[in-house]
Amino acid sequence: MLDSFFHYLVVEKGLSKKTVEAYSHDLHRFVDYLHSKGIADLRKTAKLDVRVFLHWLKRRDLSSRTMARNLVALRTFFRFLIQEGQLDVSPAEEMESPSITKKLPDILTLKEVERLLEQPNTQTPLGARDRAMLEMLYATGMRVSELVQLPINQVNVEAGFVLLYGKGSKERVVPIGGEAMKWATLYLRTARGTLAKGKESPLLFINRSGKGLSRQGFWKSIKGYGRKARIEKRITPHLLRHSFASHLLERGADLRSVQMMLGHSDISTTQIYTHVAGERLKKIHQRYHPRG
Repeated sequence: MLDSFFHYLVVEKGLSKKTVEAYSHDLHRFVDYLHSKGIADLRKTAKLDVRVFLHWLKRRDLSSRTMARNLVALRTFFRFLIQEGQLDVSPAEEMESPSITKKLPDILTLKEVERLLEQPNTQTPLGARDRAMLEMLYATGMRVSELVQLPINQVNVEAGFVLLYGKGSKERVVPIGGEAMKWATLYLRTARGTLAKGKESPLLFINRSGKGLSRQGFWKSIKGYGRKARIEKRITPHLLRHSFASHLLERGADLRSVQMMLGHSDISTTQIYTHVAGERLKKIHQRYHPRG
């Protein structure tokens, strides 16, 4: 039943590999829990079993976000069983989801962004590549997974656009911007051929062996640049994405446009950046207003 469910998530729902892996982890934990209670058939799960399982998760000091994700996985799975004629009623449907406090994302200031972007040594092929990658991240707000997997034929440097496929393979077109266009062009004309060493790769950004980069490898480099730039904030995979969205909204961009560029399916996900912009404006007001 689980195998059929995961196949359904990928093929019919179009969920990303990362989301399916999270669902798999949560559901296998639930199955293990049921087995420990002597329940071998998922179809015999009662509402009390789900409620006690959630309480068990809470006692393990898991975050409310993780608990909410577990409940979503269970609801989706039991709905699937009903759809397949395996169940009549879902035991997870009327459970109240734990409230989640949205944590405001950390962002870089403009000066910090500039310092970070200036760190790669652009006289070397790897430095020129890294500068182009950092510029592209900040210019488009794309996810790092989208960046390292970006095919060269989805980038139109002349027109200044990039075609991206985000979560659930949803397509979006995002402007690149002048600086990113400049550095991407320089990388393509000079560094990429040197790195490729005569090998063919469909990807825009490649390593010294002419192959694609891993997310972990690239972000290890970014953390190094963050230390060189003396940025005290924790450098995370989403830091430039958060900064991209916040800086646009601070300068008057409308929320719907930012949502489209980020590839958010729900505008409520994008709205958190309005709180970031509001918090920064409040600090500016307190600092500079004569009666702040």
